Amino acid sequence: MFPRHRLIGFCGLPGAAALGRLGIGDPRARAAEIEKVAHTYAAGREPLPVLELLAVVANATAGPDGRYRSRTPAATIRRFHQLARSRRALLLLNIQPGRAAPLDEVKALRGWLVHPDVGIALDPEWEMGPGEIPGRTFGHTSGQELTAVARWLSRLVERHDLPTKPLVFHQVAPSVLRDEAALRPQPGVALIKSVDGIGSPGLKRATWRRLVSRLPDGVHSGFKLFYEEDAEGGRLMTPKEVLALTPRPEYVMYE
Repeated sequence: MFPRHRLIGFCGLPGAAALGRLGIGDPRARAAEIEKVAHTYAAGREPLPVLELLAVVANATAGPDGRYRSRTPAATIRRFHQLARSRRALLLLNIQPGRAAPLDEVKALRGWLVHPDVGIALDPEWEMGPGEIPGRTFGHTSGQELTAVARWLSRLVERHDLPTKPLVFHQVAPSVLRDEAALRPQPGVALIKSVDGIGSPGLKRATWRRLVSRLPDGVHSGFKLFYEEDAEGGRLMTPKEVLALTPRPEYVMYE
């Protein structure tokens, strides 16, 4: 995957425009759009379009099992997997775990992850502890927990002779990832830290420097842009500005 490719994606969920551009309008139009955007980020690499579909969404209510999350129907995942495959894109299944265990949610998606063009994105901002409710507080994960997910994916890759599988973790603030030094890359898994701050270009650069200054060995960098929220704080950063970041992001995602 790296350094051959640069990943460029949209995230979202059909029928939920507030959750990202992938959920706005016809998914086929969004797939064609991200393909065009991806080429503006090539910079010497092969651009690889990504559809980051919310497969597990955190909720403000407990739900029947008390986990404060809902799972996207298999029919929706299937439709987006077929779309990604038709465009030679990657499908990333994004998990906002609520009070569920992230590894349990990853394992529940095993039937999709055995495909060579499907990976995982974790959103630990939405990982709640006992008594915590999504939307009222920032959640968090740990280096040990991310390593456990990477290790499970690594075994899956080996067992099914799969190509390198991406494992993205979005991070909006230092508190969202605890004990980062315990993070251990695993064979067959590309770990990608996606910096997830909202604001003006200056604020986003500051968040970037704060969160990637001690990037662990073997972890790749990613950067997230928000069409609406970033513009409210000033303007959306251009591809040229994003590619000028150090280190240069290997995954750029738009919400």
